[in-house]
Amino acid sequence: MTKYRGLLWRRLPLRARVIGAFTLGAAVAALVLIIITYGLSRQSMLRQREESSERQFFANARQVQSSLRAEDPDFAQLLESLPSLSGSRSIIRTGDETWTSLSLTPNDLPSEFVVAVIEASDARSLRYRLNDEPVLAFGLQLRPGGASALNEVAYFELVPFVEVENTLESLALILLVGGALTVLVGVGIGLWASGGLLRPLTEISHAATSIAQGRFDTRLEEVRDPDLAALVNSFNEMAAAMENRITRDARFASDVSHELRSPLMTLRASIDVMQHRREELSDRTKQALDLLNDEVARFEHLVQDLLDLSTSDSGPMENDLVNIEELVKATLKLTEDDASLEIIGTARGALVMGDKRRLAQVLDNLLRNAQKYGGGVTRITVTPNGGKIEIAVEDSGPGVAPSERSLVFERFTRGAAARKRGAGDGAGLGLALVDEHARRHGGSARVEGKSDGQPGARFVITLPRAGRR
Repeated sequence: MTKYRGLLWRRLPLRARVIGAFTLGAAVAALVLIIITYGLSRQSMLRQREESSERQFFANARQVQSSLRAEDPDFAQLLESLPSLSGSRSIIRTGDETWTSLSLTPNDLPSEFVVAVIEASDARSLRYRLNDEPVLAFGLQLRPGGASALNEVAYFELVPFVEVENTLESLALILLVGGALTVLVGVGIGLWASGGLLRPLTEISHAATSIAQGRFDTRLEEVRDPDLAALVNSFNEMAAAMENRITRDARFASDVSHELRSPLMTLRASIDVMQHRREELSDRTKQALDLLNDEVARFEHLVQDLLDLSTSDSGPMENDLVNIEELVKATLKLTEDDASLEIIGTARGALVMGDKRRLAQVLDNLLRNAQKYGGGVTRITVTPNGGKIEIAVEDSGPGVAPSERSLVFERFTRGAAARKRGAGDGAGLGLALVDEHARRHGGSARVEGKSDGQPGARFVITLPRAGRR
């Protein structure tokens, strides 16, 4: 059970744990303070009341003892003349079990207490409840003397403790209210402390998200706190090192791609010349020329994809309002086979903030991927999903196996459909570009099966929604 509670506590958000710790600390402190304060106050008030009542009792008992010197003492008049402490009441028992009192009856005293007083040589006291009210009873066996004809006289005094009980109840209520206020203060301090504690973490989270979206120049502001300064400096150093590495790798890929363009242009020009004189070539040479032409075309696509990736990694990205529906229609017009497709969805006039050229490349890559490996596009949907827009491209191909759905967006990874073709006309960078551009726009890319259960794949791009027209 303790282990389960520990796991449950660790699953709570950090802010909740900080606030909970302060609240629990304040509650424990308030509870301890209430118990100690109430206990000490109760003990002190009861002791003071008992001491004052006891002093008054013995003073009254002495007056009763003095009255016993008379031959026939008038106990009723005596009891009326005795001082009363906070409503105390007295009763006298003589040896023939005659009781004299102004307001008490023998039944108000416990019989065992009366017997204990008569048999004892010193005073006795007892605290009990009479008519559901707390009282303190005193009793003392007196020794008659002088001219008194009485053999035994016992004096009893009953002191009410209702006032003390009411005072303690008021004190308990005050302490409970104070404890509740203390807990609320603890919650407030927890909120303030958690805000100060989590603010640097929130800033780091925002900075990390910004870097993940492609703004590699994002840095944290310097802080004066020595404990946080090390974290901020380490994060900034890591971001700078990552920016340098990505920039260097992107520059390398860009330089290599540019360097490859010159021999490719030469090869393309040579192939074009040979294509013009194709009739003069033998069949075997024509076959070799066709193979060479296909490989050069594939090489050109690879170089262009590498250039696009290097630009995606380190190049600046424009931020404009883009109408997704219009962008999808414009991209479809450029693809002859898909020009007649109807866009299905309810996100009319949906806007996203991003780079229109790169978003168009995302759509174009998905359409071309469906044409090459999925038997053509069967449906395109543009639908809202909370604060985001989902663009889905469905095809009628063999689909993507669940084990490959997280791999097809990696660079130089080709799905089973592409490998089966054996044409070698793809390098596995098209979907990688889709994923890169989607993440740079704060979105994501995924592939799943079609919702109607039919064969085919459904590629979904999720982008943050900017607003409506």
